[in-house]
Amino acid sequence: MPHSPDRPIRVAILISGRGSNMQALAETVAAEDLPVDICTVLSNRADAAGLDWARAHGLHADVLAHREFGSRDAFDAALRARLDALAPDYILLAGFMRVLGADLVRHFEGRIINIHPSLLPVFPGLHTHEQALSQGVQWHGCTVHFVTPELDHGPIIAQGAIPVLDGDTPDTLAARLLPVEHRVYAQVLRWLAQGRVQLLADGRVSVAGAAHRAWAGDALFNEEHHEQE
Repeated sequence: MPHSPDRPIRVAILISGRGSNMQALAETVAAEDLPVDICTVLSNRADAAGLDWARAHGLHADVLAHREFGSRDAFDAALRARLDALAPDYILLAGFMRVLGADLVRHFEGRIINIHPSLLPVFPGLHTHEQALSQGVQWHGCTVHFVTPELDHGPIIAQGAIPVLDGDTPDTLAARLLPVEHRVYAQVLRWLAQGRVQLLADGRVSVAGAAHRAWAGDALFNEEHHEQE
């Protein structure tokens, strides 16, 4: 069921590195005064640069270092306990480079959301930009989706796409896609805060009042569209 918009949503954001998507989400919340309470920015790495940014911007930031646990299951159990104590409505993965175990995902079913740098279901996993170039696709993009036990195969909430240009490298492709990732994820957060996102029984996603849930770079992605939806 979608979140009721009669109170701010609580979100936990999980990162492993610089957290550029986390920064874009937090900046959107602040700039637009969205009814969103970012209850924590949590990293599995103490040296994640995004933690410093979060603290500098007044966000609670903490570490749960996976290397301190003897097994993946032990880390998942500790992460589950940490998140249960915070009681977030949604858990937003923003460059969190750990595969979550099936039991943890099922515990938070319908509440964990990820952004993946490809147009799923193509190119799940790592090295998506290299995969796109090696396969000769003409469009590449990002997908915001609900997390399920099957890696990078959860129900799609929204997507953004960019054309692959002659001479693109994995680095140039990633750099051109990143601003689109930021904007797509921010739009999904707006929808969540408004209580408009619903995970249907057939495994698809519905967003009330949204005419579309895909953008082609900046050509179709502007603030007027956000306001109209």
